[in-house]
Order: sequence, then C-alpha cells, then structure tokens
Amino acid sequence: MNVSVVLFTSDLRLHDHPPLRAALDGSREVVPLFVRDRAVDAAGFAAPNRLAFLADCLRDLDAGLRQRGGRLVLRSGDLVEEVCRVAAEAEADEVHLAADGSAYARRREGRLRRALEAEGVRLHVHGTVTTVVDPGVLAPGSSDHFAVFTPYFGHWSRQRLRDVLGAPRVVRVPAGVGSAELPDRKGLSGLSPALAEGGETEGRARLTAWLRSGVAAYEDRHDDLAGDATSRLSPHLHFGTLSPVELVHRARAAGGPGAEAFVRQVAWRDFHRQVLAARPGAAVADYRTKHDRWRTERTAGEDVEAWRDGRTGYPVVDAAMRQLRHEGWMHNRGRLLTASFLTKTLYVDWRIGARHFLDLLVDGDVANNQLNWQWMAGTGTDSRPNRVLNPVTQAKRYDPDGAYVRRWVPELADLEGAAVHEPWRLRGLDRAAFDYPEPIVGLTDGLARFRRARGRD
Repeated sequence: MNVSVVLFTSDLRLHDHPPLRAALDGSREVVPLFVRDRAVDAAGFAAPNRLAFLADCLRDLDAGLRQRGGRLVLRSGDLVEEVCRVAAEAEADEVHLAADGSAYARRREGRLRRALEAEGVRLHVHGTVTTVVDPGVLAPGSSDHFAVFTPYFGHWSRQRLRDVLGAPRVVRVPAGVGSAELPDRKGLSGLSPALAEGGETEGRARLTAWLRSGVAAYEDRHDDLAGDATSRLSPHLHFGTLSPVELVHRARAAGGPGAEAFVRQVAWRDFHRQVLAARPGAAVADYRTKHDRWRTERTAGEDVEAWRDGRTGYPVVDAAMRQLRHEGWMHNRGRLLTASFLTKTLYVDWRIGARHFLDLLVDGDVANNQLNWQWMAGTGTDSRPNRVLNPVTQAKRYDPDGAYVRRWVPELADLEGAAVHEPWRLRGLDRAAFDYPEPIVGLTDGLARFRRARGRD
C-alpha cells in the first residue's frame, strides 16, 4: 500500500499545508478528503453565511487540486465512519490531519485514532496548521494556560516559526474513490446580501493587497469605523484558506508598526484558543464568574429584539448591527461596542449576544467569539471586568464625522457631522423629520443598573 488520506477540516488550502506535504512524501497517492460532519450541523454551527463561504472554499480547493492532477473527495455523515470508509476504499495505510485544540475535536480525534488503528491504519496529527503556536505549548509555571494576554504574547513572540511550505505541484488521487457533489452557495437561503467570497484564491489575493496597501497604516487606522482599514482576513483564517504561520511571516517581512500591531491581533487568536483548550467549559459558562443575574430573552425580549434589529436609538450601535446582518461581518470596534452595550448597558446575558453573532458571522469562531464576548461582559480574561464603553463617546472618537453611521443608518443621512450620533438632542419638527427610534435606555440609567448588579453603586 502506498496511499495516504488527507482529512481537511478548517485548513482548506494547498499553500503551507503540513498534512498534505507529509502525505505526499515519497510520491505517494493521496485522497484529499473533506467530510461534512453531521455532528457539527446538529450542534447548530451550520449557519447559512458560513455554509456559503464553505461552499466557495471547497469549490476553490477542488479547482486547485484539479490543476495539479487531483480532485477533492467530499463525504457527509459521521466523520469517523466516513474517514474509515474512504481509507478502506483507497486501501490507504495512513491518514493525516491538522491538530485542533477544541474539546469536540480532541474527542473526535481519539475516536478516529482508535477506529483507524483497529483497521491497521496510522493517524498522523500535525501542529501549527490552524494556529501559529498550538494550544498547550506555552504555559506559565503555575498553570496549564495563560490567563493574561500580555505575558502570553511575550512568550508567543519569541517562538521560532516553522518554515512556510509551498503548494504541491502534483497531486495524484487513486481511482475508484467516489465523492458527493460539491455544494454551491446558490442553493442556500438566508444569506447576508453582501457576503464576501470564500476560497484560497480570494484569500491570497486579499492578503497580497492588504500587505501592499493596508498594513502600513493599520496601527493608526484599525479603529477607524468609516475607513474600514482592517484586513478582513478573519473569515479566511477561520476556514484555513490562509495559513496563520505564513501570514505572520509575511507581515513581519513587511515590517513597521502596522505589521507589528497586526501580528499582535493574530496572537490574540492563538491566545483565545489556548484558553478554551484548557477550559472548554468557557464556551458556555463564565470563565471568571461575577455571579451576574443577567436579564434573559424572557425578561428583556424587546430590548434584545431592538439590539438585533439595529433599532436601539444609539446610531453607532445600530450601524454595527446592520452591518453584521448585511455583510455577515462586523468591524472589530463595532463588535466591542455592541457587546458592551448588550451586556453592560442593557445587562443582558452575554450568551444571547454570542449566539446571535454565531448565527451571522462568516468568521464565527467559538474561541474568539465566546471569549471576546466574555471579555466585554467582564466574565473573561479582562483585568478591568467592570469597564463600560459609552457608545456616544466611542462614536465621536472612532467615527468623528459620522460617515460610518450615515452609511448603515440611512434614515439619519441628512444629519451632518457628529450630530448624527445624538439625534435625540433634536427638538420638535427637527426631530420628527427623522424616522428613527428614541434610545431604549438612558446611558446613565443603564450604567446605574449595571453598577448595582455588580455591587459597585
């Protein structure tokens, strides 16, 4: 036997792909396999926006393999059963896949290893495929993980990166291994109208453009809401159409404060993964509880609905929520603002917000999403758990002339300058001219409620 199976998961690319390169070693034939895991769907993670982006990624991956003489094999069902079935059909003696630190992925890997070993097939798991530094590699002497980002980043920055691997020139796939039909986003409903295109080809083009004309200004402009000066590479990192290792190599080669600030954001991604790998319960429960008695859907239903719909009466919050619904993506500063508003100004359970984000975000990632929500709710790793972001102050700082708000809240388009951030200051006929709601809560009232709940009044 001289056949390997490469199981693609959240690493849907050909460039810098250690499992694929290892599987091809010695001119072996390879079955590039993706399994649509029904357990992931059953857990509620099959959101339309991500399914559409995934369809793009799989089609692009298949096209890249066909350019090299191969093809992608697609199966659906129980992942362990399907991998074992494909290995038997191809008479493969080994399976390669990327390491994943999530609790579900580790359990699945254990099941897969036992099932393959029973059939005499070896399982090879490769690190630093979806992360720059794998969970568990770095830890302080007193714990199994870092709970504070700054010391973690210091250790992370000193790690020697592996070399970037080129894409293979030839991929030979054995005959006789059947595949399901590749999905197409055209058959999906409920998509955000301006959802971005997925796939490695698109991701690499976006990365090249970003390094050429965007990263130099990143340190100064990454919070500029209207300027949209972030990389928008998060969906490609989530689906693995870009290698985080290659991304850091190339950013550091570009150099400068902007590149350094951007690499720091990549490190945050690894930081959250190592926290969740060590504390998997933080996906659904407080990492550091404040014993909050959060308002729920039952007790705060109208407020939650207004927040989701972008009708809170706070223009910058509403603009960000409307961007999320329209694009399946939200500016990072907008994510912070909307999360702070829901959890601290409205005092609503962070899990309600996290679920809504996962329903729409094309980059919806459990580690980043849940732990960033907890950061803003004050139940995560933030050293200032009671900080509250004032949406008006933040809007004037990061959208000073109101361009972001006017883009996403067109009913306020005729309000000039920073006045767009406080439409409630208008009086009489001037206020009546705008079909926009009054604030659902006063900022002073919201802050007082939060401080009472946290015992800080």
